[in-house]
Amino acid sequence: MKLWFSEPRPNIFVSGIKDSVAKTVIDYLYKHCPPESGIVMFRSLPGPPGYEIRTIGPTRKALTEISGLQLVIETLKTP
Repeated sequence: MKLWFSEPRPNIFVSGIKDSVAKTVIDYLYKHCPPESGIVMFRSLPGPPGYEIRTIGPTRKALTEISGLQLVIETLKTP
């Protein structure tokens, strides 16, 4: 997985490869990863919004969609 995607945080993978290869890798992961993997994958798309977020299993961060835009919910930590 780390060969084709960068991992900015544990179990968060961002595609840096051609769209067709990224789709093939993601499809492979869906077939072979157990549901409890908790993987979040970001893949670039040629059209708006320019990216896609896909997950396998429950993740640490909540995801939402607003007006067709997929977003990751981050909580603010107060001092």
